Amino acid sequence: MTTTPISILLVDDQPERAAMVAGQLTAAGYNLLAQLSSAEGLLFQVERHRPDIVLIDIESPDRDILESLAVINQHNPTPVAMFSARGGADFITSAVEAGVSAYMAEGLSADRVAPAIEIAMAQFRSYQHLRQSLERTQQQLDERKVIERAKGLLMARKNISEQAAHQTLRTLAMNSNSTMRNVAEQIVTHLQSPVK
Repeated sequence: MTTTPISILLVDDQPERAAMVAGQLTAAGYNLLAQLSSAEGLLFQVERHRPDIVLIDIESPDRDILESLAVINQHNPTPVAMFSARGGADFITSAVEAGVSAYMAEGLSADRVAPAIEIAMAQFRSYQHLRQSLERTQQQLDERKVIERAKGLLMARKNISEQAAHQTLRTLAMNSNSTMRNVAEQIVTHLQSPVK
């Protein structure tokens, strides 16, 4: 069974270094999708190529690149490894917040590429798993909140017990081939008292 090589989008503003790194990546079995000399157009290139990871080695990373990475992280989450000899603690914190999975405080070199890729991809998977788990938990809390609100309204309006209100929601959901959350949202919309 053959595995698909990891696909990489390389951003490097030093042509000689970029050519050397590109050669090393290809020789190591990575699939180099594209090579950019600046972060300009990064959003478009990530959308176009859909890389497994973005490697960035820029002498003076700035806020523009962080803004691009933040948009990518929100709309098309992709692992990012950034290499830079510059950038203090504040910049590194901002980079991580923008979606950088691994930040190496030294420039890109052959012996750092594979470990950086592994770290960035592992960190990215861990973060995505955590984010999805938090989203599921939030959805469950939101669902429970609206169902409890609907039960409270049914209990008050119809003078029934909590168990009867719950059964009413369940029956309405089954009869309308809907979820309890959808039924609860409809009940809250229609029965919510104007007095808050």
